[in-house]
Amino acid sequence: MSERKVLNKYYPPDFDPSKIPKLKLPKDRQYVVRLMAPFNMRCKTCGEYIYKGKKFNARKETVQNELYMGLPIFRFYIKCTRCLAEITFKTDPENTDYAMEHGATRNFQAEKLLEEEEKKIVQEREEEELNNPMKVLENRTRDSKMEMEVLENLQELKDLNQRQAQVDFEGMLDQYKEMEKRQREREQEEDERETKEMLERALVKRLRDSDSEEETESAKDEGRKHTADKPTDILTTDGNAGSQGSSSVGIKKQKVESWERSVGGLGAKGVLGSLVVRKKPAHASPRQAPVTQTGSGAAKPESSTASASASNGQPVTSQNGSSLSLLGAYTDSDDSNSD
Repeated sequence: MSERKVLNKYYPPDFDPSKIPKLKLPKDRQYVVRLMAPFNMRCKTCGEYIYKGKKFNARKETVQNELYMGLPIFRFYIKCTRCLAEITFKTDPENTDYAMEHGATRNFQAEKLLEEEEKKIVQEREEEELNNPMKVLENRTRDSKMEMEVLENLQELKDLNQRQAQVDFEGMLDQYKEMEKRQREREQEEDERETKEMLERALVKRLRDSDSEEETESAKDEGRKHTADKPTDILTTDGNAGSQGSSSVGIKKQKVESWERSVGGLGAKGVLGSLVVRKKPAHASPRQAPVTQTGSGAAKPESSTASASASNGQPVTSQNGSSLSLLGAYTDSDDSNSD
């Protein structure tokens, strides 16, 4: 396998480099290169603007019989992007720039023209002074006189400005310092007021929270007291207790009323009394009718039954007794009869 990077080449002993034929090329041969426009230009044929940096496929050649300090000068050929007209420009190593030759005009070169004019003036003056020493003296005196005039004009302008200017710079500085001080004090006052307002708001909020907590605790205590009371405690309370206040009496009355509404009174006559019927004794006269306690007309039969029970030796129940007592009397009479 042959070596890819050849470092040592073989030369035969009969090698003669003069016998190698040389390629003959013209001196003005052109090469195709890729470049960018070195400056802004405008086509003379169609007026198209070509900006700096536009890329072109250009033809490059060496300018014959033109050298600058031994450096060759190259010429480039490009075509307009709109009308395909040929534009040429060449290098300018003296000014480190490019020079326009044909087909377009260079834009934005006023500064360059001015610099060229100044250079021409300086060059002409140097040539005059080189051959004429009196001209050198005249030019120096003229320059010194112009400098003096410029300094005088500048001093006059300064004096005029000082006369017209009535501004007290020290007063302005003092006023500015006072303004800054007032603004700083105002900012401090605003900060203090804001902090006070924030503290007051926090205090009010804390007081409200504490009040609400106390209210909730009192409500909880009242609820616990109400739940601690038993429903049967109403029965053991003395209704005629006069030592308690009017508020406690009213509360007890409300409790008794609620109990009677839900359970019913124990001393009511019309509830169980109407359901109890006394049996006639066996030796009773047939004239006596069965007694029923119905309504208001039950008074006379009760008296007759009371006398009958007294004659027979049975216990007499009072008229004001409860329905449960009547029920007990009924059962006692029944047992005696059965005996």
